Order: sequence, then C-alpha cells, then structure tokens
Amino acid sequence: MIDNIQNIAKKLVIDGKGILAADESTATIKKRFDQIDTESNAETRRDYREMLFSTKEAMEKNISGVILYDETIKQKCRDGRSITDLLRETDTLIGIKVDTGVKKLAKFGNETITEGLDGLRERLDEYSSIGASFAKWRAVINIIEDAPSDYAISTNSQALARYSALCQESGLVPIVEPEVLMDGENAKHTIDECKLVTSKILQSVFEELSSAKVDLDGIILKPNMVIQGKNCDKKATPMEVAKHTLDCLEQNVPTSVAGICFLSGGQTDLQATEHLSIMNSLKEINHTLTFSYGRALQQSALIAWGGKDENIKDAQNAFAHRAHMNGLASTGQWSIELDQ
Repeated sequence: MIDNIQNIAKKLVIDGKGILAADESTATIKKRFDQIDTESNAETRRDYREMLFSTKEAMEKNISGVILYDETIKQKCRDGRSITDLLRETDTLIGIKVDTGVKKLAKFGNETITEGLDGLRERLDEYSSIGASFAKWRAVINIIEDAPSDYAISTNSQALARYSALCQESGLVPIVEPEVLMDGENAKHTIDECKLVTSKILQSVFEELSSAKVDLDGIILKPNMVIQGKNCDKKATPMEVAKHTLDCLEQNVPTSVAGICFLSGGQTDLQATEHLSIMNSLKEINHTLTFSYGRALQQSALIAWGGKDENIKDAQNAFAHRAHMNGLASTGQWSIELDQ
C-alpha cells in the first residue's frame, strides 16, 4: 500500500502541474457568489465547479489533482455523469477535504483547533470507495498579541499527525496544511515574525508526524509562504518573500517529503504566481515546489462567469490562463510579460 501512496504523492507534484483547491465550504463559497450577485445553492455550486473541471486545457496540462468538498464529491454533472467521472476523464487525481473546520481553543482566547477526527477512519474509507486518492486537513495559526501559544501549535500538530496516519492507513495521501494566516484579524506581523512562527509550527508538525509513524515519502506539505501580514506597514519584496520562504523550508522540512504545494492565502493572483516562480528559478532547495491554490486560480474565472451560462467560455479561458501561468511558475518560467 505504501508504494501506491508514494506514487500518488509523486504524481501530485509532477513538473508543470499543481493542485486546484475547490473545497470551499458552503459558507465560504456563498461569500464568493455574493461578489457576483449569484445565489449559492446545490445547483449553482455544481454548475460553477463543473465549469472549472471541464476546462480540458487547464485540467490536462496544469492540474494534477483537485481537492473537493463533501457535497461536490457526491454530485452529478448536468448530463448525469458523476463529478468524479468528469475528473477521471482528464486523469485528474481526486482529493477530499476531511476536517470539519476550526473552533475556538478552550481557554486560549482567539486561538483555534481544527476538528474532524471523530469518525474519520470510516469517512476516509467511504471517500476512498468513491474514488478519492488523497485528502486535506487545514490547521490555522494566527499571529496576534501573545499568540500562537505553544499549546495551540502542539494540539494542531498532533491533530495533523493523527489525520495523516489515518489517511495512510486507508491508502490515501495526506495533504498536511499548517497555515499561518497573512490576512487574519489585525494581521500586522512582519515577514521575520512570520518566518519565526512558520518555522516553529513546521518543527512541531514534523516531530508529531514522526511520532505517529507517518511515511513522509507519502505526504504533501501545503504551507503558507513566509510573508508579512496584510496590515503590516513594511511590505517585503517578491525576492524577499521567496528567499525567506526557501530558507524556512530548507531548515525545517525533511528532504524525504514528497513535495510542497503552497497555499495562496490572502495573496493576489499575480503575487502567488510571481513568488512561486522566483522560488523555482532560484533552485536553492531539493524539494519540488508547486501550487495548491483556491482563490488565486479561481477568482478571475469566477468574475468572468458571473453565474451565467453564456459566460462559461470566457470563464474557462480565464481559468486556463491562470492554471497555465502557475504551471510556468512551478518550473520557474513565468514572467509578467507572459501574464498580460
């Protein structure tokens, strides 16, 4: 089983490709649809995601896998095919978000813990039977006042490790996502503060993964880039973001990890692409570096679509363009001239 897990992990980070995060919760995608004055219901959510997944140019050339939400992995397309069958047509690996969201960590103010371990073994087996080959669990770390505390880091790291072990037991590749928020409440932290906290949580996560006997050859790390908070007055340059991130990863991520797929967080489309491309052009670490973006891949397509069938082609063109740009970035070949 572990050989198959390692092969899946390698396929997720193959050159020129990355992961599309399409696992927005019902509450989150409602906020996105509110931007385009479109009602969020099971049908419109299906139509939007089907539009993305049927963009063959993007899916065949630049997307290795898609992270789905529980509703989506069980849905059917307009023509009656399952969403999973649609993804299989482009040889796209199917992933599933399995955490159930963040809740306040008792007695620790605004710090959070990610829930979803109860019944996870059974849910993983169900998702595997539907066609999932990888899963995702997100821990959320906010830099505010005296946070993050050692306890919050430790409890979230333990949850990530327990989830990862259960995934591998079920034959699924775990995406391990410890996110230090750049756009959290009062996010005024500097790039150096982000690097310190990111280093601390990565060290904790890999200690817990080791204790849980998780095979690092069969995981994908989905970290934040090392960047200042959105409300920080001092903005780092793209080169500073790239170098701080590379240094942090080199110091804290074992070389046996199958690959690193960055989250975009609160970055703009162009920022997320540019930072990734610079890191890959520098070639300073041995890890494969690519993307696992949600908004940074989808936003331009969402706006172009606007909830209307007559805009599907324009929306698919927008999605294909962003997927292509990030595919170039994953090999260090992106440039602003190509992105016009």
